[in-house]
Amino acid sequence: MQIRDLPYSDPGDPDVRSGPRFLYWLGRNQLGGQTKALCWGLLHQLGIAGMPVGVGLAVQAVIDRSGSRLALAGGLIAFLGIVLALGDTMLHRTAVTNWITAAARVQQLLARKTAELGSALTRRVAAGEVVAVSTGDVEKIGWFVEALSRFAAAAIALVGVCVWLAFYLPSLGLMVALAMPVLALAVLPLLPRATRRADEQREKAGKATELASDTVAGLRVLRGIGGEELFLGRYRRASQEVRGAAVRSARMWALISAVQVLLPGILLISLVWYGATLARDGRIEVGQLVTVYSAVTLMLFPLRHFEEIAMAYSFSRPSAQRAVRVLSLRRSAREATVEGVTPSGDLYDPATGLMAPRGQFTAVVCGDPDQAGRLAERLGGHAETGEESEDGEASATPPSVLLGGVALDELPLDAARAAVLVQDKDPVLLSGTLRELLDIPSSGLVTAEAALEAAQCGDVLSALAQASPDNGGDPMRTRITERGRSLSGGQRQRLALARSLVTDPEALVLDEPTSAVDSHTEARVAAGIAKLRRGRTTVAFASSPLLLDAADRVVLVHEGTVVAVGTHRDLLRTEPRYRAVVTRETDDEAAATSAPHGAGEVPAMKSIQEIEERA
Repeated sequence: MQIRDLPYSDPGDPDVRSGPRFLYWLGRNQLGGQTKALCWGLLHQLGIAGMPVGVGLAVQAVIDRSGSRLALAGGLIAFLGIVLALGDTMLHRTAVTNWITAAARVQQLLARKTAELGSALTRRVAAGEVVAVSTGDVEKIGWFVEALSRFAAAAIALVGVCVWLAFYLPSLGLMVALAMPVLALAVLPLLPRATRRADEQREKAGKATELASDTVAGLRVLRGIGGEELFLGRYRRASQEVRGAAVRSARMWALISAVQVLLPGILLISLVWYGATLARDGRIEVGQLVTVYSAVTLMLFPLRHFEEIAMAYSFSRPSAQRAVRVLSLRRSAREATVEGVTPSGDLYDPATGLMAPRGQFTAVVCGDPDQAGRLAERLGGHAETGEESEDGEASATPPSVLLGGVALDELPLDAARAAVLVQDKDPVLLSGTLRELLDIPSSGLVTAEAALEAAQCGDVLSALAQASPDNGGDPMRTRITERGRSLSGGQRQRLALARSLVTDPEALVLDEPTSAVDSHTEARVAAGIAKLRRGRTTVAFASSPLLLDAADRVVLVHEGTVVAVGTHRDLLRTEPRYRAVVTRETDDEAAATSAPHGAGEVPAMKSIQEIEERA
């Protein structure tokens, strides 16, 4: 795999049983790149290991006053220099390629999972953790994957040099061969504590990132209530906790580095002392001592790879575990069984009994806003399955929502998303121009102009035109900032509604589409939705009388079950629970409305008329 070939056409199906298994899966899917890096690494290590031989020959040639052997040693050193330069250059290229391709694969997997889960992702995993996984954790995972081949080359080189020294000069070679495993494995007792401290640092950093993300998202609200200093203090404390954890982790890695310096130093001192004694007694030549000493000195460089791979694994394992936590999430426990079908017809939820007839504008009233949000997600096939209840037991999987008699869970993901579109109560606007915002997959039957008009975006277009005089006053070319932060809540909501209307799905589900606009604008938006979506299935979760009155039929859901169906005005007269939700009447008002009166029903009727006027 080359960098120019990215992104992958298919990043694959990852092994998400555990963090180490995920790392193994990544390495296995890059065998070609790992093999190349291993080969270039061996060539690089060969150049390093061969240098002591050339140096030893040169020293011995000077002692023996042999010009020919000195020239031969010089030629060998020059050749090894070329090998070293070539191996180092190509090893760096292949290692970086492995790092980038591994990181790109993980990012593609995360992007695919984000698109699959949609808004359900941030309810099951904190937004800050998702950001941490897709940025810092991806880098650490890529680091381990690219360090693996370099470590393998260094380990092979160390074994090879130790074996060669044992045969070349047994008196010193055996000493080195026995000491090298001790040097390589000496840090193992320290790794568990270092790993725990690294995990602690990652956990605290993730919480700090999540706090920062939430603070930035709610900055406008915080300013309104004067809570900036409070949240700034919380983030400052979280940041200091991250700093403390990072210092404690760094101390452990400093200790590991000190061990990696101390023990090789002891080996070199012992080697020089013992080798000098042997050379003084004439048992070995000076050139041989120089060769062994140079070999051991240069072996300290590949020995560093043992420390690096330990650090890389310690940092990447929790990062891989966090990535696995996201990648292991599933949209549904069922597999798609219906292929090539775009269903149409009534939208029906067996769990609640909610029916949205084809081609009609159905409004749904729920006393619990959270229940309304969950029901809206179910209608779009976004419902979570296999959740755990409060007592820790897995809840039963609810039946799938049906569109035209076809279960959404049995459809391929793209077909289900094309058939039913859900706009939640807090829609997100991506950065880009207004034209790019509305240039999305759609039926082509609804123009951007018609959608903007139905969503009553005239004032938004005027504001965007004034904000971009360089574009000739064309609002469609005006750039919208990230998440639409430069717009008001009502403006963002109406632009998101226009985007949903442009797609023109078979069934459109809207969760509180007018909660952030004034009553006058709300009435016009309701009329615009009813007019533009005439003949198409539309479901709106709302409690506003203006929107409910524009619907063809209204459904009341109470405690997870449909309890009443009718028009807005009929339900006001006949259903007290509906009237309590829509009019926000108090218990005293409800009692007064339903209380009997001696002279007929006049007071009660008067109360209902007042309620209708208020509604």
